[in-house]
Amino acid sequence: MARKLPHRDVVIIGLGWTGSILAHELAQEGLDIVAIERGPWRDTPTDFPLSYVQDELRYRVRHDLFLRPAQTSLTFRNNKDQTALPVRDWGAFMLGNGVGGGGVHWNAETWRFLPTDFTLKSHVTQRYGAGFIPADMTIQDWGVTFDELEPHYDQFEYLCGTSGTAGNLKGAIQPGGNPFEGARSRPYPTPAQRQPFSHTLFAKAAAEMGYKPFPQPSGNLSQAYTNPLGVRMGPCTYCGFCEWFGCANYSKASPQTTILPALLRFPNFTARSECEVTRINLDRSGKRATGVTFVDTSGVEWEQPADLVILCAFQLFSVQLLMLSGIGKIYDPSTGDGQIGRNFSHQTISTAIGFFDKDKFNFNPFVASGAIGMCIDEFNGDNFDHGPHGFIGGGYMGQVQTGGRPVDMLKALPEGTPAWGAKWKQAVRDNYLSTVYAGTGVHGSCQSYRSNHLDLDPTYKDRFGRPLLRMTMDFPENELKMSAFLTDRYAEIIKAMGARQVDKKPRKGPYDVTQYQTSHLCGGAIMGVTPKESALNRYMQSWDVPNLFVQGAAAFPQNAGYNPTGTVGALAFWSAAAIRSSYLKNPGPLVDA
Repeated sequence: MARKLPHRDVVIIGLGWTGSILAHELAQEGLDIVAIERGPWRDTPTDFPLSYVQDELRYRVRHDLFLRPAQTSLTFRNNKDQTALPVRDWGAFMLGNGVGGGGVHWNAETWRFLPTDFTLKSHVTQRYGAGFIPADMTIQDWGVTFDELEPHYDQFEYLCGTSGTAGNLKGAIQPGGNPFEGARSRPYPTPAQRQPFSHTLFAKAAAEMGYKPFPQPSGNLSQAYTNPLGVRMGPCTYCGFCEWFGCANYSKASPQTTILPALLRFPNFTARSECEVTRINLDRSGKRATGVTFVDTSGVEWEQPADLVILCAFQLFSVQLLMLSGIGKIYDPSTGDGQIGRNFSHQTISTAIGFFDKDKFNFNPFVASGAIGMCIDEFNGDNFDHGPHGFIGGGYMGQVQTGGRPVDMLKALPEGTPAWGAKWKQAVRDNYLSTVYAGTGVHGSCQSYRSNHLDLDPTYKDRFGRPLLRMTMDFPENELKMSAFLTDRYAEIIKAMGARQVDKKPRKGPYDVTQYQTSHLCGGAIMGVTPKESALNRYMQSWDVPNLFVQGAAAFPQNAGYNPTGTVGALAFWSAAAIRSSYLKNPGPLVDA
């Protein structure tokens, strides 16, 4: 029997980016809020001190900041004819563990999706015809537009102090920025970061080929900054330890460096760490959430009653918790019925490694930040004519080498290099300083398909006896054709930079759960315009349980060719605004079903 805690106005599940944003916005309304986080408390001075944070073995190889499969895992298969087996070690993606979530270890690449990304199905149909969409592709419009989200993109960027160069300011194209971006209401809060040698060389080659390169929008700050909440941040020192690492310099935007210091000042906010929510509780009607049940580190079960439940867990675990709580109908790929688990997508990443003459080029790859780079957007979204190529989607590409960490760079050797011995050692010495290696040089989209989905595994269970989440995922022909085309274009630029050898690494099928892509998993509880095709309405509110709001990339109907965090943050502010302005005044559905 669960022990019952005093009632709260709001319970938030997960204290990463979205949990912190929703907690802060609603704390301003005077609501009594508790956030429940599965992982440990994490703070910059105690968890990421300069004395040891730059430890590649601890954080990159041994995954110190990440969830352990022993805590929870999932099962994986490529298609329904295979038997799904448990994932024993994270490979294709990494799952954050603790306060701050993925915002602690991310690279801080802070993009806005293109306006057409939010109306993808209707746009593709209008431009190319309905027959251009493969029969098994299930892309959808989002139910919200870029123009509606723009003020909230702005809000997130100014919270983070994002460094960049505007390319489209109130409809006027600006020199040096991304000319393909949607119109922004004001410039980035801080100027773009200064670019190292290989990045500027890429920009020069791209410009000479007729492209319009621009600096990657970065949550690694170019200068000192104080955000609207009064939280101060410092400039990036280009240490090259961002992805997979916490930031000791207060220069990478994260919940710890942007919003938690302000949130913790509210007396009406409480955080419970190292407590795992096992279900969202419903009343007898099944149409109203009454709170949550969670288990603490001693194995004691607690019930936290609340009027409003906000689910802010990582995408996979949000979907699993909805299923385990009996909220919505689990998707059945054989019939296409159901909302929870459908439209699961990931990312399609590829690259090309450039090897340069070591006597002429010294790139000093260790001088970098997590979101440093010069990029082009000519092949992203629908910025080019897809008709002759026969695929939907695209991605940005650029020289975005984010550090020269020695263990990681051991992968950047010419094809044919022995895996060990004297010749391997010589290749490491000869190529370390003169190699252009961007692990995600091409950051491609991933569409949704009828067969790619999430459900509950019938065999394997977690430590609480609950079914594990089962992932069914493969790369269809559309993604493989897109990856091959984009990788070829990227390799052409690397060659034009002066590389003596270029090894192309397009994405190949089948989807391999052991091969890292990104941690940008999307879908499973998507937003949309009707309850039949989506789990959430345009304000991230559950169609089935109106006092439940679900945040994060689980709401994406498909994934675009950008990193999702900027859009996740914008949607969190958009949803919070709707709760504050409408829901709290008249609790109930914000959109008629």
